[in-house]
Amino acid sequence: MAHEHGSMDIRQHEKTFNGFIRMAITVAAISIGVLIFMALLNA
Repeated sequence: MAHEHGSMDIRQHEKTFNGFIRMAITVAAISIGVLIFMALLNA
């Protein structure tokens, strides 16, 4: 039984990856916002 390329169901993988990317963008945006806020308070 040979594996056929493109036959695997990857919906769950894509859902997990999209959640990870969304979380990474959210954390990055919050971090940048906190840094800007800290810079403004120090000015």
